[in-house]
Amino acid sequence: MDVRELAAQVRLGRPRAVARLISLVENAAENVAENVAGNAAGPGGGGGAEAGGTNHVLREVMADLATGAARPHTARVIGLTGAPGVGKSTSTGMLIRAFRRRGSRVGVLAVDPSSPFTGGALLGDRVRMQEHATDPEVFIRSMSSRGHLGGLAWATPQALRVLEAAGCEVILVETVGVGQAEVDVARLADTTVVILAPGMGDGVQAAKAGILEVADVLVVNKADRDGVQATVRELRNMTGLAEPPWRPPIVTTVASREEGADDLMAVLDKHQAYLEESGEGRRRRLARARDEIEAIALARLRSRFAGLHGDRLDALAARLLDAGTDPYTAADDLIAALH
Repeated sequence: MDVRELAAQVRLGRPRAVARLISLVENAAENVAENVAGNAAGPGGGGGAEAGGTNHVLREVMADLATGAARPHTARVIGLTGAPGVGKSTSTGMLIRAFRRRGSRVGVLAVDPSSPFTGGALLGDRVRMQEHATDPEVFIRSMSSRGHLGGLAWATPQALRVLEAAGCEVILVETVGVGQAEVDVARLADTTVVILAPGMGDGVQAAKAGILEVADVLVVNKADRDGVQATVRELRNMTGLAEPPWRPPIVTTVASREEGADDLMAVLDKHQAYLEESGEGRRRRLARARDEIEAIALARLRSRFAGLHGDRLDALAARLLDAGTDPYTAADDLIAALH
């Protein structure tokens, strides 16, 4: 595998190269998550993500993409989240059409839940986006969560970096159907869009839903149903408590008919302008870069730690059971073995 050629093809936005590199990212992330190679750490202590030629190639390509360009390309990242059935995929399709009318190159990362029994995933979100499958300026990638909590896949941040390098000007990140606490997308996106639908819960339910607290934009989809005004009123009461300078606007849409698309694009543009003028956009990107580095470092430590499972840990557990040590001292001994 020619590393420089793969990186060059990705920069040109070639779909096959982009898909290949995202697959490498997913496979490396799965190795880390499962500690597959944790016991086989090589020189320097590298385990899961460091083992094997494939991951070596991945590191070289990602380094080339990060440092080889004359000027780093930064995409506009919009996260779409909400409970199952509110119309996230349909809304994503509506936004793809709106941004394509502007001439933007669009990337989509659609995360589907994986089965806790088989590990498989339907990856059905892109079925609702088939009309864009032949558009060379749209790249859609379905990703399995592979057991990762928070609404995203473990590999989503790195896949995002690949799409940025491929020249995508806008990247839409659609989460799995989430509940009240899966808010990882807020740490990844520049703008977080929380989608709701009428009849999904009363005002008390909405008020306690932590997911609403991360919303930059609130969308009430399926606005042709009964109860939409009540839902908007409840949300307006909530957002009235938000602190300036940004109070999440509320937009009503019927995504299946593209009703409300212009209103949604207008508030997305307004939020983008706010991010740029206030400096909040850079702060969020710095936080995203910090989280990405920390996640990779912690994953490497987990893979190294996996190699200690065995005699050392068993011996420490026996000493603790026999009152020969305390759990804090035992943990210190285990951590010391990593050096």
